[in-house]
Amino acid sequence: MVVTTTSEPGTVPAAGLRGALSAALLAQRGRLILWVPICLAFGIGGWFSLRIEPGLAEYAACGLGAGALFLLGRQAGEGAAPLFWGIALVLCGALLAGARAHSVAAPVLGFRYYGAIEGRIIDIDRSVSDKPRLTLDRVVLEDVAPSRTPARVRVSLHGQQGFIAPEPGLTVILTGHLSPPSGPVEPGGFDFRRMAWFERLGGVGYTRTPVLAAAPAEEGRAGLAIFRLRMAISEGVQARIPGEAGALAAAILTGDRSAMPRETVENLRNANLAHLLAISGLHMGLLTGAVFAALRAAMALIPWVALRLPTRKIAAAGALVVGAFYLALSGGAVSTTRAFVMVSVMLVAVLLERRAISLRSVALAATVLLVLTPETLFGPSFQMSFAATTALVAAFGALKPHRERMARLPRWLAPAVAVLISSAVAGAATAPFSAAHFNRIADYGLLANLASVPLMGALVMPSAVAAAVLWPIGLSWVGLWLMRWGLEWILFVAARVSALDGAVTHVIAPGPWVLPLLSLGFLVTLLWRGPLRWSGLLAMVAALGLWTQADRPDVLISDTGGVVGVMGPEGRSLSRPKGDGFAALSWLENDGDGADQAEAAARPGFTGDRFERRAQAGALTVRHLTGKTGLARLGTACGADVLVTNQPLTNRPEGACRLFDPESLRKSGAVSIRIGDEGPVFETVAERTGHRMWAP
Repeated sequence: MVVTTTSEPGTVPAAGLRGALSAALLAQRGRLILWVPICLAFGIGGWFSLRIEPGLAEYAACGLGAGALFLLGRQAGEGAAPLFWGIALVLCGALLAGARAHSVAAPVLGFRYYGAIEGRIIDIDRSVSDKPRLTLDRVVLEDVAPSRTPARVRVSLHGQQGFIAPEPGLTVILTGHLSPPSGPVEPGGFDFRRMAWFERLGGVGYTRTPVLAAAPAEEGRAGLAIFRLRMAISEGVQARIPGEAGALAAAILTGDRSAMPRETVENLRNANLAHLLAISGLHMGLLTGAVFAALRAAMALIPWVALRLPTRKIAAAGALVVGAFYLALSGGAVSTTRAFVMVSVMLVAVLLERRAISLRSVALAATVLLVLTPETLFGPSFQMSFAATTALVAAFGALKPHRERMARLPRWLAPAVAVLISSAVAGAATAPFSAAHFNRIADYGLLANLASVPLMGALVMPSAVAAAVLWPIGLSWVGLWLMRWGLEWILFVAARVSALDGAVTHVIAPGPWVLPLLSLGFLVTLLWRGPLRWSGLLAMVAALGLWTQADRPDVLISDTGGVVGVMGPEGRSLSRPKGDGFAALSWLENDGDGADQAEAAARPGFTGDRFERRAQAGALTVRHLTGKTGLARLGTACGADVLVTNQPLTNRPEGACRLFDPESLRKSGAVSIRIGDEGPVFETVAERTGHRMWAP
């Protein structure tokens, strides 16, 4: 007897669905390792999106669940195992994020502090306002118990300085202001508190008094040998290459950007050349490639060595050692670590006589970074670095069948074509991420890269290697002199391109689901085998469609009550031309607006003097009072639907208004208001973020 089964019209039998899924997974054999970092990223992203801090029970459940799924995968057969293992990796990603967050836990200031600050210098850079900035550890605060003292603080230096020369290991003392790391400037915005938590940074502030030495640098050198070497090399390079070129050379060679003028950095960003500042795959590849070629050439000059020793493997080992030193010297940034892992895989493959460059090495680099530092997933460096690398490896892999055509090109033209292809591919892959994080697109970026990147490979990095080789005999100036002219050209290109009309297009900030959907679509299109890969294109189109529909809040209120922004016909109008500048500039950038704070404050929208400002947002009246003079005008009634002040209130005014003063804003964080058909919708940073370790 034959038994038949029927199914509802338009449905797929369960067995058929399972078979299709199994066939699709079997088609990925040999490439499943590429999905390991992607699954980890899902778990990490899910953990960070939680609004309530998980407890021990939740972590135990994740661990047990991951273990059970791995075991089930081993029993499920080749067709279904990847599904079980993928879900297990998602749970492992969440566990990694939680473990990392707890491992870096350190005290965070819970109040505003003013008084004596003592600490050891462990980093020197520049603030957003282009002032020197010191990061200190071994912190001592007056009348603050050690158990409540942050592990690290960061202090910007204003006022008259110059009494000391800041150097790594120097213990300094100063009188300054410190406050807890601030939260997002608007709900859903960049959360500096979270970044500070993973850097163990428990207080940020400034000083207007002189910074003095409390103990010599020799007493604080422990653990800072590499950092001291980095700063010594940076100072030496800048002493021999004057001006902006010297500052750029120091940034390229050591990762020290403290001498880079803000205007120069902006020019490089507007020309899409800022990637030259980050020690990344370009720098690591050029440096190790130059060392590899130099070592092979040197050994080829000695017949006995060339004929008897594996010169290719020796050169690879030497390049690997130099790459490791370069990684340590640069401070181990995300882009540098990724580049070193990639180069290491390539050079080890040379040692083992295996294929050097593949998507597997990219996946390995991503996995290493996500395991060690899961928080880097959300940074522009991680996203842009791996987007560019993945796209480049996939693109040049697709061009392999056309290698013969490429070989027919004239020798002088082949490198130019390779640079053109790599710049176009990398630029297209990173453009959405750059636009999302920095709210700008460099329209002439391809032109600037074509004019600059070849010189980096042909002159700048080889000259840097020559300078290092000639340093022991006192001739490093020869390499640095050659390097200078290449850097001068790059700075010239950046300045000219950034000055062109329409060099930069400002872009509105995308919604929270745009980048995840875009990234998933990008990866599915590049990595999946079978017809399902084209669904990745649909996902990318959908993400870009969502981006075009992004809207911005009608009203924004800073977390200090110091500035209010109301959307008007000419863009966002600000209540003040100065004050709370970081919040104001961030709002404008997220609006896709290139104006500065003073320009936005001059727009139609707010009326009144500088102490009392009024604006109309739809049917909503907004009143902003600043300073004691503004607060004195409050009276007994709100006088508006929304009342904002940066002064503490002793008595609440009469009337059914929404009131935001420093005390309430300290609890809620910044506020956004969207005006819809059913009335205004208020959202605070606290509501969006929830209660996490960095946002209790």
